[in-house]
Amino acid sequence: MDQAVYDGPELPDDITGAELSGSVRESLRGLPEKLASRVARHLAAAGQLIDDEPEIAYQHTLAAKARASRIAVVREAVGESAYAAGHYAEALAELRAAKRMNGATAYLPIMADCHRALGNPTRALELAKSPSVARFAPSAKAEMTIVEAGARRDLGQLDAALRTLEVAPLNNKSRETWVVRLRYAYADTLEQAERLNDALTWFHKTNAIDADELTDAAERAESLEKRVDRN
Repeated sequence: MDQAVYDGPELPDDITGAELSGSVRESLRGLPEKLASRVARHLAAAGQLIDDEPEIAYQHTLAAKARASRIAVVREAVGESAYAAGHYAEALAELRAAKRMNGATAYLPIMADCHRALGNPTRALELAKSPSVARFAPSAKAEMTIVEAGARRDLGQLDAALRTLEVAPLNNKSRETWVVRLRYAYADTLEQAERLNDALTWFHKTNAIDADELTDAAERAESLEKRVDRN
């Protein structure tokens, strides 16, 4: 074991591990107290850093794994941070390990997207058809739909990608992130298919509910308007 990996990045003094959810803390309860505390702090640090500094978050989760590799939530954290940092093969391996340990299927959309990133869109489509997807919450189901449509695009199947998105709840009245992402994926695929007027409509529909500016839908719409005008 590489000592640098085991030590991990420096832990900020203000991170105690109490930031973790009760269920994650409970899963660490079988570890000796001092060890559980260290693992919890690395996981909490990773959770705080994953959006802005995913590589450092990944290093924190590797330090947690070095101490507690047989705990599913630890392997899940390694997988999610590896995915965020662009280490797709590692993410896939870790999420498979977590799934073997706890049987959870929540990781399937990320696993499918890893297959896409590794150049295996057909394998991504196989995961998208897993029976458990039908029982997913709307947000997870939307993520899998986006990945499935992306895999169809990877295979040059634009019409199939559009059909995949069109059976999703694109007109849901919610402003939740998953609706924003679904609409954006649909608009983007429409533009790819050269259906520019339809794409413009859906970029506007995306922007209308994207209060947190999660996407660049406004800029995409502005750019498309110029192309539509020229045509």
